[in-house]
Amino acid sequence: MANNNHNNRPVILKNDLTPERLAIHLAAAGDKGFLAVDCEMMGLKPVRDRLCLVQMADENGNITLVQIATDQQEAPNLKILLESEKVVKIFHFARADLAFLRYQLGILVNPVFCTKIGSKLARTYTDRHGLRELAREFVGIDLNKNQQSSDWGKENLSPEQIEYAANDVIFLIQLKTILEKVLIRENRFELAEKCFEQIHLMVELDLLEYEFVFEHNNPAKSGR
Repeated sequence: MANNNHNNRPVILKNDLTPERLAIHLAAAGDKGFLAVDCEMMGLKPVRDRLCLVQMADENGNITLVQIATDQQEAPNLKILLESEKVVKIFHFARADLAFLRYQLGILVNPVFCTKIGSKLARTYTDRHGLRELAREFVGIDLNKNQQSSDWGKENLSPEQIEYAANDVIFLIQLKTILEKVLIRENRFELAEKCFEQIHLMVELDLLEYEFVFEHNNPAKSGR
């Protein structure tokens, strides 16, 4: 299904997917196809910082960037796409993105494949599991991450931000395919699937500020 066409110019939308864009992404995914997704925020805390941008790329190379407004609480078409059981959503470090999507827009993304979890299980020969390292090793691309900490909340994104946002999703489907082959080869694919199923639990704990539950010591009660 994939044609590896990453030359399409990103379509930039305000607040939500249009019905036409929703239909394009659903058609590209078909039944149990893939959609690469990433988010940009003002910071790393969902309760304090807001979700600013949701970018996605499908298997036909269609790239869409949806800007999320201040205090926006829903995006119905985006919700339909990201909650569709027929579309596997691929994230890098899904735990963070899913927390923002759930807290701000009420979207419970499912099913999910996380390339960072996949990398940690498959690439045990290294401790470097960032998207840049994955793209460099498996795709031969050195991603420019200079815009990672820029202001994503402004009304008009710069050309550099648009390029950065697109680059963060256009290789995810390819990376997922490669990681999956390694996981299967090393007999760790079923373990990865179990990890993906637990991401929503981790997100729920994060939003309740119980992220320390699985740690030996509660940082709020240090010394005990």
